[in-house]
Amino acid sequence: FCIADDWGYPHAGCYGDSVVRTPNIDRLARVGVVFEQAYVSSPSCTPSRGAILTGQWHWRLGPAGNLWCVFPKELTTYTKLLSDAGYAVGYTGKGWGPGRSEEGGNPAGTRFKDFEQFLKQRPSPDKPFCFWIGTIDPHRPYKAGTGKASGLDLNAIELPACFPDNEVIRSDVADYYFEVARFDRVVGNAIESLKKRGLLKNTVVVVTGDHGMPFPRGKSNLYDLGTRVPLVVSWPGHFPGQRRVTDFVSLTDLAPTFLELAGVAIPKEMTGRSLMPQLTSSQSGRIDPQRDHVLTGKERHVPSQEAPDMGGYPCRSIRTDEYLYIRNYRPDRWPNGTPNYEKAAIPGAWYGDTDNGPTKTDIIEHRRDDKAHEMAYRLAFAKRPAEELYDLRSDPGQLRNVAGDARYAEIKKKLADQLTKELKATNDPREVGGGERFDAYPYLGGAPKHPSFEKREGERKKRRKARKR
Repeated sequence: FCIADDWGYPHAGCYGDSVVRTPNIDRLARVGVVFEQAYVSSPSCTPSRGAILTGQWHWRLGPAGNLWCVFPKELTTYTKLLSDAGYAVGYTGKGWGPGRSEEGGNPAGTRFKDFEQFLKQRPSPDKPFCFWIGTIDPHRPYKAGTGKASGLDLNAIELPACFPDNEVIRSDVADYYFEVARFDRVVGNAIESLKKRGLLKNTVVVVTGDHGMPFPRGKSNLYDLGTRVPLVVSWPGHFPGQRRVTDFVSLTDLAPTFLELAGVAIPKEMTGRSLMPQLTSSQSGRIDPQRDHVLTGKERHVPSQEAPDMGGYPCRSIRTDEYLYIRNYRPDRWPNGTPNYEKAAIPGAWYGDTDNGPTKTDIIEHRRDDKAHEMAYRLAFAKRPAEELYDLRSDPGQLRNVAGDARYAEIKKKLADQLTKELKATNDPREVGGGERFDAYPYLGGAPKHPSFEKREGERKKRRKARKR
């Protein structure tokens, strides 16, 4: 199981991106199954990874529904179930997190230096295994200019529709692509390790990301730029390859899939559904007509409202072929954090739900310069209404909210009712009561801070050190 950190759709050659370099993933895609409509439970590292491990929507995980949290010991993971069933289970790089597990260690398994070390230390060559290969790529920060220096054609990059078009942003996206290529090499090395030991033919290889790219309106947002991810699954000779499946799938579906592959009973609390029907089919396109939508959601990413509010920006969505409907439970809050970093709940937090980087800075600093920057700022950082609706047939970039348009009243009600029904069926606290608990759970991390605040803090630390001397 190969999982990148902040890698979103469609940034791989097999998804039609002609600039990013992903030859190893593309080779897997040619012999495997490419999922066109794969989504995370939450566009935030910790809850997304927790949802993958437990096979449950993140809103069912208590404090583990938030970033930088505590993982409760009572949660059942596919890794623990496979270990109990006799599998060797391990991970390398970034497993579950960031956060702390009540049981200690990491829910992804026993930590190893790398995949090679894990394979060498297996108790026997015949012992089945499940290994999690996590990277910190393409998480920020990036070394500026690495993408351009590596030969990527900045002018050929297809920018997201919500970004202004300039060299600063193109170079920033190219730096992101540079790190995606590093992740691709990690995948290639893992495949070579399997080949060297004659294990590839009997190993299922899964490649995905924990959510979308770490850019404004991407990571920590419920638009496709934040929730839609690549997903490639390969097992030649067992899963008919060279197929592209359009069924809507959630990464919560991976845990029950892994358990079914291993012949282990799937716990009733898992809300994910096994992907074995899609993987074993010989067809492309929509395999299961009932997989015509998917849910996503967000609780607290970074406490980035104004003090003393330590809450997040709770929201849920339902995504179909034609529409994206989003429900924002606290439209009074800033969707990506307060612009007033001097009053932030975490001192200095500056639009804290969006990682710092050149694109963020460019959009904020030039928001009054032209229409492109004004639109980008409004879409990424301004306050949002309680409901959002996007008609993907005419607006694939999800730029125009038509929730207030009378012509969409019927479809909006239908999607809103369906979302409510499914959230209640899964005991989502935001619908059945108790949602305020997500804002009260401890937060164990930091926040992206304004550069001037960081500079002041650095100078204060220097003065304190000098006084101690």
